[in-house]
Amino acid sequence: MAHPHPDGSLPVADLNLLRTFLAVYRSGSFTAAAGLLGLSQPTVTAQIRSLERQTGRELFARLPRGVAPTAVAHDLAARVAAPLDALAAATGQEPSPERRAVPVHLAGPAELLCARVLPALAPLVGEGVRLRITVGLTDPLLDELRAGRHDLVIATYRPRGRSLTAEPLMDEEFVLLAAPVWADRVKERLATEGPAALHTVPLVTYAEDLPIARRYWRHVFGTRLSRPAAVTVPDLRGVLSAVAAGAGFTVLPRYLCQDELASGALVALHEPDDPPINTGYLVRRPGRPGHPHVTRVRELLLEAGRTW
Repeated sequence: MAHPHPDGSLPVADLNLLRTFLAVYRSGSFTAAAGLLGLSQPTVTAQIRSLERQTGRELFARLPRGVAPTAVAHDLAARVAAPLDALAAATGQEPSPERRAVPVHLAGPAELLCARVLPALAPLVGEGVRLRITVGLTDPLLDELRAGRHDLVIATYRPRGRSLTAEPLMDEEFVLLAAPVWADRVKERLATEGPAALHTVPLVTYAEDLPIARRYWRHVFGTRLSRPAAVTVPDLRGVLSAVAAGAGFTVLPRYLCQDELASGALVALHEPDDPPINTGYLVRRPGRPGHPHVTRVRELLLEAGRTW
């Protein structure tokens, strides 16, 4: 049996095992790695077990869906990824057509994906990039990313820990707004009376705990928002539609309602000097992506995010 050197490195004879390890590390599952490498899933499993025996350490925690790298795996990937990538480039090992055709799995908030992300990625589809989109809330999507179900996740906050790598994608500014029928009644009063002027106006939001509105109240008015919502819609586009039709007031990210604000269909009730801003992050597992199309999607989104 081969053993690691005193510095923790592995013998040259284990290059194939290291390639398999890196594919599993980057894809987040034995099955995905098998597809990328052109191997069977049992072969990948056997090779990872062999490498774990050689290192004497567990490299991956087996999850119901996919695997999660251990601290040992993160350290090993940091040491072997660059040399293996350089070796692959030097020997002309370009991705196979089958590997290039593997879809990129991207997840995030439904509203941002539909309003900004999909239009930005549309040109890539014509170039052969395949996309599989999942919508949802940040917490469960990040758990699924760790388990290997997604390649990239757009998160509403920066995840903690070393198991994921997050890059700032965009800043979203929040706006307090209503349709003109309500704005005509309360906008001037809001400037003199503060948030009490909205007491009789119905509140429309996407969740019962009013997360966006509560943050706006705390940041802008320095007080706690304590009132029930008149309407809850678990999609900000539905909130936008209801408020534009006159259902009441709400707080929305500016990117989602800028057309309605420009046309006059919605009116900003308050324009604070320091509006609440939330940073969205593009999140991936550490290491260089094994799938070239993941790199293309990531780079295009980061470029587009600078203009959003």
